[in-house]
Amino acid sequence: MQKLNVLFVLLATMLALPAYGLTATPPDSLPNIIFILTDDMGFSDIACFGGQFVPTPNIDRLAKSGRKFTQYYSAAPICSPSRAGLITGMYPGRWNFSTYLDNRKHNASAQQADFLDTTAPSIARFFQQAGYATAHFGKWHLGGGRDVKNAPGFEHYGYDAHNSTYESPDPDPLITATNWIWSDKDSIKRWDHTQYFVDKTLDFLSKHKGQPCFINLWPDDMHTPWVPRKDAEPNGQYPSNPEEEAAFKLVLKEYDVQMGRLLDGLKQLGIDKNTIVIFTSDNGPLPSFKGSRSGGLRGSKLSLYEGGTRMPFIISWPGHIPAGTIDESSVISGVDMLPTLAKLGHVPLPEIYQGDGVDKSQVLLGKPAARHQDLFWEYGRNNIAFKYPEGKDKSPNLAVRSGDWKLIMNNDGTDIQLFNIKKDKYETMNVAGSEPATVATLKNKLLTWWDSLPKLTQ
Repeated sequence: MQKLNVLFVLLATMLALPAYGLTATPPDSLPNIIFILTDDMGFSDIACFGGQFVPTPNIDRLAKSGRKFTQYYSAAPICSPSRAGLITGMYPGRWNFSTYLDNRKHNASAQQADFLDTTAPSIARFFQQAGYATAHFGKWHLGGGRDVKNAPGFEHYGYDAHNSTYESPDPDPLITATNWIWSDKDSIKRWDHTQYFVDKTLDFLSKHKGQPCFINLWPDDMHTPWVPRKDAEPNGQYPSNPEEEAAFKLVLKEYDVQMGRLLDGLKQLGIDKNTIVIFTSDNGPLPSFKGSRSGGLRGSKLSLYEGGTRMPFIISWPGHIPAGTIDESSVISGVDMLPTLAKLGHVPLPEIYQGDGVDKSQVLLGKPAARHQDLFWEYGRNNIAFKYPEGKDKSPNLAVRSGDWKLIMNNDGTDIQLFNIKKDKYETMNVAGSEPATVATLKNKLLTWWDSLPKLTQ
């Protein structure tokens, strides 16, 4: 790991120099990329993935113009490490992320860093150096907030512009009047967060017409507490419990409206046909309403079962991606996004970069392909700094998916569970006892991967 960090220190130095090896592709023909990362959205929250809560016609519109993937996985079952996986294209544990970032005491107990190391690779930095205008609008949660006062600013990760929530190095005062993610004192209320971030996104695009843009649009209002506007219901009723289904439905309905505003805004700017829009989630839902938010998949946020890591995923790029289609066979991951989007955006990656993800651009463009690289996850290093779901949704703390097989176990070798995900995506049949050879192979792979991760101690 020490050698790896030295390599990325060299990389950071390289990236401080003028842009390297810029593509010869004319800037006006390069696509804009908007990566929408919804906070805590379950696999089947939205209608086009089987959701029954409220109609989501605008998100469904995105699916009709693009392609859905039903086997997309986040890098972790909780926010901070999931986001680190997207930014770096590496397993979050490699940069000492194991759970959500909190105060310094919590982070130390979780054996993790207080913020993302600036020597880590950054997708925004790579795009910026290739001539893209870059921005982050929404939740960050990769450093800053609470008693962490020395988190690096967004510019250190390659962002030209930003507006973010409390859990960042530079919270926007209009949405963070107090030291928390929301309050009644905020100038822009919680129910208008997504509207605000969509406005920022469209404004950024309008100011950079003629220059390709890479934008993180990472709204936070689908995360509890759900705070709908008080006039959302015609009869004036207002949910008193910010974690009840009634409040969730109202927030989801408003969220869909704002996704429609984004799509309409792209069309009004005349850039809808040259903009890649990706819609997904950072981790599974909580509360899951007895699994109904995950399409019956076992588990939730904080779990390594499918409900904690398998997310809805839609990509739209008119004229490039077949419209109204679905890929149910290709397995893709959040760690794949950096090399994949770099390829779609004609962004060269430094030879020194060695991520854990692989280029899945052809898969996203409509050519299904089997995955030949294993996927790994971890969550739950101790009972001090980690929260867990109750009952059967609580999983062991390590997992690997290899082909159709998924092995889950604790890092001490206990509680081994083996599932054939193709035949049993609901993870109801543990076949570890009848597949000893598969168990032995995957256990060795999983423990080898676990041993390769750095371990911070208090």
